[in-house]
Amino acid sequence: MNSSAPLRVGGLTPLTTIDYPGELAAVVFCQGCPWRCSYCQNDHLWSPHGHNELPWAEVLSFLERRRALLDAVVFSGGEPTLQSALPAAMREVRELGFKVGLHTAGPYPRRLERVLPLVDWVGLDIKAPLDDYPALTGLPRSGEHAWHSLEVLLASGIAHEVRVTVDEQYLPIERLDGLLDRLRTAGTRHIALQACRDTDGRLCTSREVLEGAAGRHGAPSLVTVRAD
Repeated sequence: MNSSAPLRVGGLTPLTTIDYPGELAAVVFCQGCPWRCSYCQNDHLWSPHGHNELPWAEVLSFLERRRALLDAVVFSGGEPTLQSALPAAMREVRELGFKVGLHTAGPYPRRLERVLPLVDWVGLDIKAPLDDYPALTGLPRSGEHAWHSLEVLLASGIAHEVRVTVDEQYLPIERLDGLLDRLRTAGTRHIALQACRDTDGRLCTSREVLEGAAGRHGAPSLVTVRAD
């Protein structure tokens, strides 16, 4: 994954308290994603090249000014592991003294395995049971890749959470329960259920559905809810 090209950045959140649990973080939104999930809120990042990209040097300059003010930098997207420049960018962030977080949907398990030594915490999206992935992402075998990435992450011992966005069209209650059972069997220790939002940003998953699932599967020790 070595590359002399800089990371392509489609956006930057200068401060967040929710994207890296327990840490004050900035979020770097990496440009490009191979999947086309119907509920994606960042579809402007799908293309490998965006119209309003931030130069990586400008992002680094911002982070240098935030040393001792922020704890961590999270690489999100889009899909960060799409870019060959990701490892070098992570190393530069670590050299500035920040912890490194990664948000990924796991489409490239081998690339994920290679960057994990540079990462302190991972938020991994598991979207559906394996066979249901193509209907959601638009690509065959996407479920195999995501679930393989889960195996890689669990074997690494790196701090993480598995995030499940509950779109009731793709995850009605019985399938959601089956998915959570499989995640628990696989050895997942922390699952965050997230409400789906429509294209206008309105919640389209009821809190009752999320809290009911959490209650059936071990909240608060195993499953937490993010519905706001």
